[in-house]
Amino acid sequence: MVITCQQCSARLQLDDAKVPARPFTVRCPKCQHIINAQPPAPEPDYSAFGSGEAPLSAPTRFGRPMAAPPFRIDAAGEGAPTDSPIASNRDEVANLLSALLQQAMTAAASEASQKTAGRRGWGNHRRALVCAASDHRFTVARVLVENGYECFVAEDTTQAIERMREDRIDIILLAPDFDPVEQGAAFINREISALRPAERRRTFFIHMTPDVRTGDPHAALVRSANFVLNPADIEDLPPVLDRAVRDFNELYRNYNAALQLQGI
Repeated sequence: MVITCQQCSARLQLDDAKVPARPFTVRCPKCQHIINAQPPAPEPDYSAFGSGEAPLSAPTRFGRPMAAPPFRIDAAGEGAPTDSPIASNRDEVANLLSALLQQAMTAAASEASQKTAGRRGWGNHRRALVCAASDHRFTVARVLVENGYECFVAEDTTQAIERMREDRIDIILLAPDFDPVEQGAAFINREISALRPAERRRTFFIHMTPDVRTGDPHAALVRSANFVLNPADIEDLPPVLDRAVRDFNELYRNYNAALQLQGI
């Protein structure tokens, strides 16, 4: 430890082992001035054992936000996301697996019949993302799943955006009252607008609001959407949507052919 005399600026070298742990005084051997000295502050211990916390070198892990989960229909005819508490116990999990198996068998039979008939059926394994308030989201998802769509239900803005960035979504259904706290509708609209032209022309955007007539082309244009849906017509959505998507694919048929892309 080095101490400097305030009187004559002489520098005194003290043995660290002999320096007391509390304030002390020492006489300057040059001018005999009494120097008040403080012991050196102990160096902080950054180790895991010294601080009682994880070492500073340990990386901090942040969980990735969860994407909107798939929607499935159980044996009782009810629907819920696959990670919902509804499917938490063994009996309900068994019912869910049974329903999934039955759905897979039904889809396989439906696909075989469609190939035999040489026509495209409703849904045709299109992927749909539902972004709506809780009073409508599961009704829309149930109707779509029952008609062959693979459906994802977003409970908040983060889930919706993560699903859009993680998978290619064919159909996005958005209600203006989706996640109002986080301004979910605005963020989803911005995400759709940011899609590349080729991706946007392969994404069918549905705006669902009670103040429109289902299928009104002018209302859809005003909302920068491909289709508008009144919630009162949710149960009739599959055939109407199938016809609208066929028209959409026909509109961009030459565009998709030039880029060697498949329609929705």
